Amino acid sequence: MSFIEAIHPKFSTYVLGNAPVKQIATGFDWVEGPVWFGDAGCLLFSDIPNNRIMRWTPNVGVSVFREPSNYANGHTRDREGRLVSCEHGTRRVTRTELDGSITVIADSFDGKRLNSPNDVVVKSDGTIWFSDPHYGIMTNYEGFVAEQELPCQVYRVDPSTGKIDLMLSDFAGPNGLVFNHDETRLYVADTGKMFDEAAERHIRVFDVTDDGSLSGGEVFHVINPGCADGFRIDSDDNLWSSAADGVHCISPEGELLGKVLVPELVSNICFGGRAKHQLFITASTSVYTITLNRQGIQRP
Repeated sequence: MSFIEAIHPKFSTYVLGNAPVKQIATGFDWVEGPVWFGDAGCLLFSDIPNNRIMRWTPNVGVSVFREPSNYANGHTRDREGRLVSCEHGTRRVTRTELDGSITVIADSFDGKRLNSPNDVVVKSDGTIWFSDPHYGIMTNYEGFVAEQELPCQVYRVDPSTGKIDLMLSDFAGPNGLVFNHDETRLYVADTGKMFDEAAERHIRVFDVTDDGSLSGGEVFHVINPGCADGFRIDSDDNLWSSAADGVHCISPEGELLGKVLVPELVSNICFGGRAKHQLFITASTSVYTITLNRQGIQRP
């Protein structure tokens, strides 16, 4: 299988020889933030520079879900199935209510504007965790050039009270984040300061207590080639991460098990489809998919 590189024998059991990588949409500028809506049977994803959120529906194709999108990047769903989005243009995290109205979840901390929220995940207790690097305010490509008022950090929001807590501050550029299946671990990508060619880029792992506090933070894995941007967890607690040559599957021990090779630079991924066994891949100008012999851990 030319689209698969198995490094550990067990990876060969994760893929199917007759299930190739397929391009399902193309013609965008930089796609990001895929999120599967099983109840609607569709995939949403961001076409950031073109300021829109797109929708892909099997047997139908691609349509515009929202335009303008305030240069939205990462997305997830909350415990009620509502869309939660990171917006570069407005420097905020929002929730799309079931009636279509928009609720602002966070746009500032300690009296200062957020930078450009990038990726977001909702924990089982309903708290909303998001990364806030400066990428969206450094150029006019994915937002608007603006003054950076806060360091690049990771925050947690209690939606019942609106309280925003600073969770991680020792990052150059926090990016993708995900909890493992029982939420005892939090993985966070550091993609470094923009325009810093010497920046260290790696995935770090933190231990999570019942009250959500974090400890640890050692380097879990270094992606090569490229770096980790967005990632997801499968039913065996393996981490599936974006990389320059495709998607890398990494064991809970940090061992590279194998790769799904993609002909464009991968930005992010998500699991979806009828059994959460389909991997959707946003990569530069296109969206790809592959059916796996594994299921994703997807909340809600």
